[in-house]
Amino acid sequence: MNDPAAGAILEREKAYHEKLYSGEAQVHFARPAVRAFRRHLARRILRLTGASRHSRILSLGCGIGDTELLLAPFVQAIVGVDLSPSAIRQARADAEQLGVANAEFIEGTAPRTGDKFDAVIAIFFLHHLPDALLTDLPGAVAGMLNSGGTFYSLDPSVRRLSAAVGRLLIPKLMKKYQSEDERELEPEPVADSFRRAGFSVQCDTYDFGSTPWAGLFPGWRFGYQVARRADDWLLRVPFLRRRGSNFEIIARRS
Repeated sequence: MNDPAAGAILEREKAYHEKLYSGEAQVHFARPAVRAFRRHLARRILRLTGASRHSRILSLGCGIGDTELLLAPFVQAIVGVDLSPSAIRQARADAEQLGVANAEFIEGTAPRTGDKFDAVIAIFFLHHLPDALLTDLPGAVAGMLNSGGTFYSLDPSVRRLSAAVGRLLIPKLMKKYQSEDERELEPEPVADSFRRAGFSVQCDTYDFGSTPWAGLFPGWRFGYQVARRADDWLLRVPFLRRRGSNFEIIARRS
């Protein structure tokens, strides 16, 4: 890491997530609505990336591996990478407990040099990256993907209406799961950075209110399911789609 400012941000992110993944996150992520969200997301990732039982997937910023372990039964292999030792220990323990043999979890910032994958995913990861690393990411991802491979990311949009309402009504709760350096992202500049790296890119809106609902009411799975169905209708309205909570990048390498 040659950029001292970026290095300092990564150190703060590591410290924040070490604390988060030392117990509190595991309890929260295991709640029914959060699990329902992760299952919906896993199905969507498989569909949009075209991943199959012959595919190798890399997950950047995998955390405790809750999405990755849902994907594992449907792919050949999945490798998760995360800065947090606590997260990686938890992911490995959960994989062993579940008997998942095709999931590997690595502490650090990148997979082994020379490893190639059919899909690279990054779930709520890009918005934690320092600007310099976010700028360089598309080129790095291109080097990790096999020809015809796909990159998928999900991150909070700077336009999201849910955050504006949340900051007004529940500011303390909004900050509970936010690190000092993370921020919401403008979708199109992120998409353009992948286009400049030679990817064919689709930028889409994932949800309007269902993911925030899972965060606020993690024990209410039925409420999340209703909110997700409502999202599928609400996102047909252009204004609401523009003010959606989280955006996806689906970038394909030729």
